[in-house]
Amino acid sequence: MTVLDDRPAISVVIPHLNQPDLLRRCLASIRQGTYQPHEIIVVDNGSSEMPHEICAEAGNITLLREETPGPGPARNLGVTHASAGVLAFIDADCLADPDWLAEAATAMADPTAEILGGDVRIAYVDPDNLTMIEAYESIYAYRMDRYIAREGFTGTGNLVVRRSVLDKVGPFSGLSVAEDRDWGQRATRGGHVIRYIPGMKVYHPARQDFGQLVQKWDRHIAHDFAGVRQSMKKRLKWAVKTAAMIASPLFEVARILASDRISGLRNKAKAAIVLTRIRFHRFRRMLQLLAGGDSGRLSGRWNRPDAS
Repeated sequence: MTVLDDRPAISVVIPHLNQPDLLRRCLASIRQGTYQPHEIIVVDNGSSEMPHEICAEAGNITLLREETPGPGPARNLGVTHASAGVLAFIDADCLADPDWLAEAATAMADPTAEILGGDVRIAYVDPDNLTMIEAYESIYAYRMDRYIAREGFTGTGNLVVRRSVLDKVGPFSGLSVAEDRDWGQRATRGGHVIRYIPGMKVYHPARQDFGQLVQKWDRHIAHDFAGVRQSMKKRLKWAVKTAAMIASPLFEVARILASDRISGLRNKAKAAIVLTRIRFHRFRRMLQLLAGGDSGRLSGRWNRPDAS
């Protein structure tokens, strides 16, 4: 990696909600990085206990509180207090690669760079014995390279953006939409380019069980279904997509076998089993909504029972 003297100062913003141990690990990973941020801002979003001690341990952390539920509003508050011209966003449950900010700063030394999305990998509990969910999500989750190329957005858990661009695109949305997709697609519709930086890595823990995976897909399905009910053309497209979902695992076998994100037939068999289960669940949910189910019941809650 080429080191440039004109790399910019970066403010890091981290939304947090009831994950003190993970926040401690996240902050430590940033402090151990090869390029140090101008500042770190943690925005608590309604935890039962504010992480004062954890932030004090990490040293020189700005700790704020945002009462409006959702990581989007928490990020927005952090932005208003950030002083650098480049902003980096990471989630409290993620670990930053040692070169995460160094890669971001090097890319942002190019004055034409506006928005960066990086690689998100699974943080394994035991690399020698992957869980079923870890194997599945290693292949199918957090594929920021594909999201950028095909859908015009990147995940807000590993996002770097110039403040000037963020001011033009506007703030992150709340829980009513998928806020990373919403913000990224607003940016690309406005003519801003998202660059994928593979060396800008963070590591995200896999979901702990199949129920958590179901909750994730229920939110995505509900967001995708918004507006479909009122359009016959969109309902027809949804019906075709629903029918294709049930057969789709058969067409994923080659992709699983060819993936370089996990190794070993045992791990790839685990991924295939979870893929089949979750695709069947998605088929059922999509069919339920097409038949008149309530999409609002499935949509966004961010780790808090009273969020709406």
